[in-house]
Amino acid sequence: VQLQASGGGLVQPGGSLRLSCRASGTLVSTNGVSWYRQNPGMQREWVATLASGGAFNYADSVKGRFAVSRDNAANTAYLQMSSLKSEDTGVYYCSIMVRNVRYWGQGTQVTVSS
Repeated sequence: VQLQASGGGLVQPGGSLRLSCRASGTLVSTNGVSWYRQNPGMQREWVATLASGGAFNYADSVKGRFAVSRDNAANTAYLQMSSLKSEDTGVYYCSIMVRNVRYWGQGTQVTVSS
């Protein structure tokens, strides 16, 4: 199982970014995909999950601003981030659980700054 995350970058406060997580070796349609973020010296923080059945959950800090989705044909999950704040800065990771083993993408940097 491999996950390829992309889409990070530098964005001004209030801006938007869409992160992508392309999976190989498993299907995003049959395994829930989660997003986490981490800053130096901090623990990795859960951000959002899109379950295989389509249910989604968000951390309170991003609720109403972030949205998870997936494209089954492309075997890719997405994290749409809007109304970004400086505190959203961090390395974002996608993750998938397959047969009780959690796999991680390589992370993509998101920097929210003016």
